[in-house]
Amino acid sequence: MNHITTTATPPTTATPPTTATPATPAAPSAWLRRFHPAGEAPVRLFCFPHAGGSASYYFPVSRALSPRADVVAVQYPGRQDRRHERCVDDVRELADQVFAQLLPWCDRPVALFGHSLGATLGFEVALRLEAAGVRPAALFASGRRAPSHHRENERVHLAPDDQLLATIKRMSGTDPAVLADDELLRSVLPAIRGDYKAAETYRYHPGPALTCPVVVLNGESDPEVTSEEAQGWSDHTDGPTSFHWFTGGHFYLNQHAPQVIDLVRQQLA
Repeated sequence: MNHITTTATPPTTATPPTTATPATPAAPSAWLRRFHPAGEAPVRLFCFPHAGGSASYYFPVSRALSPRADVVAVQYPGRQDRRHERCVDDVRELADQVFAQLLPWCDRPVALFGHSLGATLGFEVALRLEAAGVRPAALFASGRRAPSHHRENERVHLAPDDQLLATIKRMSGTDPAVLADDELLRSVLPAIRGDYKAAETYRYHPGPALTCPVVVLNGESDPEVTSEEAQGWSDHTDGPTSFHWFTGGHFYLNQHAPQVIDLVRQQLA
């Protein structure tokens, strides 16, 4: 793969280009990637990567939805071309920065898709958008428990490198080429550790619920999300909530990419 990434690209994808065209309404941004710009699309989909992930993970989503949707993937600091920047290890701090980047892009209906850490971040960004008067068409929350549910015993971000590496491998979302290159894998550990810290230390602050629809997607055998924890998303919106379960674990969407993309397409339509 051309990018250093800690996750496998979903099936049926082409290798992402080394760079994407960050055409923007304002100034170019290191935060945003548009792999298939669709300036005339009626809706814009913001995509948020998982812990250790990068914007290129959403290359196949962008390709599949263009030109019906203009897909804008967020690139967090601390990875790939931003590897020399400080990783933001607090969800709310990250949400503040991402919100500022995305607001100029809300010149048409928008939706948000986030997986794992990205689902929590997407929720926090959606709250900020609604507070600014922008109601998303939908929030797709994938592979993550509801914001009000947390597990006190999560300490992966404090684990030694070898234990952190073992956790990554167990999640079955890492590109085999990366797993086979110990030096490469260890080079991205700071970003992975920072992302895990953001996810594990996040605590929901009670406040107004969203008004937009929330579409919840999970793998049936994902140890990170129970049915009860998934159902909790309905408490975070006054809009409709729908639930979709797929066979597989935390990275169920790698093996079900066409079905997930089709579900997103139908919801946006």
